[in-house]
Amino acid sequence: MEEQVKIPHPLVAVVPVVVLIGFLAVVITLFGSDSLSGGSQVALLMGTAVCMCISMGFYRVPWQRFEEQMKRTIGEVSVTLLILLCVGMLAGSWMISGVVPTLIYYGVQVMSPQFFLVCTCVICALVSLLSGSSWTTVATIGVALLGIGHVLGLSEAWTAGAIISGAYFGDKMSPLSDTTILASSATGTELFTHIRYMVFTTAPSFLITVAIFFFAGLVNVGDTELQVGRFTEGLSQTFHISLWTLLVPLLTGVLIARRVPSLIVLFLSSIVAGAVALILQPHILTEIGGGLVKGLAMTYYGATAVDTGDAALNELVSTGGMAGMLNTIWLILCAMCFGATMVASRMIESLTQVIVRFVRSRVGLVSSTVGTGIFLNLTTGDQFISIVLNADIFKQAYREQGYESRLLSRSCEDSATVTSVLIPWNTCGMTQSTVLGVPTLTYLPYCFFNLISPLMSIFIAAIGWRIYKTNPINSEKE
Repeated sequence: MEEQVKIPHPLVAVVPVVVLIGFLAVVITLFGSDSLSGGSQVALLMGTAVCMCISMGFYRVPWQRFEEQMKRTIGEVSVTLLILLCVGMLAGSWMISGVVPTLIYYGVQVMSPQFFLVCTCVICALVSLLSGSSWTTVATIGVALLGIGHVLGLSEAWTAGAIISGAYFGDKMSPLSDTTILASSATGTELFTHIRYMVFTTAPSFLITVAIFFFAGLVNVGDTELQVGRFTEGLSQTFHISLWTLLVPLLTGVLIARRVPSLIVLFLSSIVAGAVALILQPHILTEIGGGLVKGLAMTYYGATAVDTGDAALNELVSTGGMAGMLNTIWLILCAMCFGATMVASRMIESLTQVIVRFVRSRVGLVSSTVGTGIFLNLTTGDQFISIVLNADIFKQAYREQGYESRLLSRSCEDSATVTSVLIPWNTCGMTQSTVLGVPTLTYLPYCFFNLISPLMSIFIAAIGWRIYKTNPINSEKE
């Protein structure tokens, strides 16, 4: 039987977090947007080392405990790593096959710059709601919309913010979403009860977000006609623009509608896109690899560059393939190591117990849950781990104060799910910044839904709207 590890004092438990934040601040200052190429990984490993040294040196935590927790934690994200590789395949194949260029070519001609941001947010929300996956949404329609926004002359930060806001609304509210299912099951809440209860915080947050993007689009009065003409001409001269390429996203939509797992959807969509590239874009594959088969293989696994005669357009249609995801995978592994050591050493437990100890009111309880969800995203680097730990930490507190489990499940999603994409070293933040090619800290101020949701959760708790206490006979409103 494994010996129980003593919980460190909170002032000791906070040391690895302070060290991590300090190293990250130095790394970001020195390397800027290149910090994810190695500097942030070093910072995470330094935080991991400090946590281990303190635990093994002062609390006699055995190495085997850390090793087992690392195996468990990394094992839990193994499918995520495979999804990332498939996202790299899909990004390369959708671009070179002409799927994204075709969507951009026709999209810029039918979408108005003034209404592009609000349309982008709503489109991504619908796709994510149907698919249950923000990752799939961003990797498919999100990439195409980012290209359209670029051609229309819109800031990539604003466009990425609209894409992510919509994608995470759908991910949060879809019954097919992993995080939605996890939050309901971890708190013992029936799935559709959980989803219906989230409407009271999610709907206002999304409406405010849509309003912001609507008015932001109206102030865009720049003349984009010349740029649109330049880009569409460059695309048509380089790629075989054909509506046949849209069979690929159509098939992808069918697979999503049939609730096929994301990993399978991404892989099959990449294979079909590769076949389309062989038929419609053989000249590009030859340019990339000197031959069709070699060119297709390079599209899947490596960086590709297509000469369109326009430097800006060249950058737009360049891809990284699976190799472009390796820095992200490296960072995820390092983040998982830090999170695993914090859990194994019980330092996470020590820090969160301080919060729970001072919770006395309804607002304090919800605020603490939201704050802890964000804190866990910062320290564990993964939204799934954050949701489970947050639910475990506060389950007893909600029960003792007489609140329904659905309040806890909603508070977990209002924090851990939506803020994960705002943290550069979190699996979601790393993935979306890599897929879109926009640094996390660049798009963060424009992810209005993700920023508003935690605040809305606290606000609704403060006014007590639809928040109930339970007793053995019935429920009565507080």
